[in-house]
Amino acid sequence: MAFNRGLGRAALGLLISVIALALVFRSVDVAAAWETVRGAQWQWVALLLLLVIGDVMLRALRWKVLLTPLARVSFRDTQASLLVGYLANNVLPARLGEVVRSHDFGERTGISRSTILGTIVIERVVDTMVVVSIAAVAILVLSVRGIVASAVMVGFAVTALLVVAIAVGMAAHRLPGADRVRTFLERWPRVRHILSKLRVGLSVVSSARTMAVAVALSVASWSLTVLAFAAAAQAVGVEPTIGQAALLAAGTNLATAIPAAPGYVGTFELAVVTIGASVGIAREDALALGLLVHLATLLVTSVGGAAVLVLGGRRRRHAAGQPVSHTVEDEAAATGET
Repeated sequence: MAFNRGLGRAALGLLISVIALALVFRSVDVAAAWETVRGAQWQWVALLLLLVIGDVMLRALRWKVLLTPLARVSFRDTQASLLVGYLANNVLPARLGEVVRSHDFGERTGISRSTILGTIVIERVVDTMVVVSIAAVAILVLSVRGIVASAVMVGFAVTALLVVAIAVGMAAHRLPGADRVRTFLERWPRVRHILSKLRVGLSVVSSARTMAVAVALSVASWSLTVLAFAAAAQAVGVEPTIGQAALLAAGTNLATAIPAAPGYVGTFELAVVTIGASVGIAREDALALGLLVHLATLLVTSVGGAAVLVLGGRRRRHAAGQPVSHTVEDEAAATGET
């Protein structure tokens, strides 16, 4: 049954990518855009690659910060598992890279995969909050209307729902009927154990300092992403404003939330063309700069992830990091969530 659902999601993602690519081919002279890519100025392309690498490093540091309340982990391990997860996202559908990342990091540190996945959920919520905020400011500055503005509003709504869901999850043991739910889950101890460990990972949200640093690092990493789009635009002869680059960066990222083929092929390109047209950038130029960013991102994450797998392997390192904090687990035990 789960296998069939996975095949269904993969098929849906592939169909959406095909439709997105068809829309791009209908509205853009793809041959002309590719010629523009081939003629890109290498100095700007080199800067683009450096900015993408810096972005990935900041994201690895942010994840390390989010894990700090739970365990003592190294930046090397967070960066390695992050790259492995990104590589998986490039070749697997339905963002399965996040599951791969949690498994890989569990192999390296001995921390529960469910707990790790909880921190990744918080990471994604923080990321979405920051990117939606960037998109909203850009829309106001550029006075953009239509489908792009509507998509950002949907992003706001989804973010709000995620925040509410996490809040409910953290306070579930205090809500009416919690005792009945615990009794019901006694029938499936494995499920209860997984939910308990997941809640431990989600508990990092209760640390104000951790969340403040995570948000600051998210802003920093997205600033590099915005600059990466600006560098790609310069490489193909376009001189965007910071507002245009910010909307391109934020909007294309929001588009990756749509089910698509591995590597977000199609949805990324359709988003960059649509957003570019909404801010006055020629469709061929928008596609060209989008292809540069997409290719640079896939190159850095794929080569990095492959290098980790080939050179580093997946080392189980219980001694390198302490197990999940006893303080956090004791708190969960006190509330009956172990």
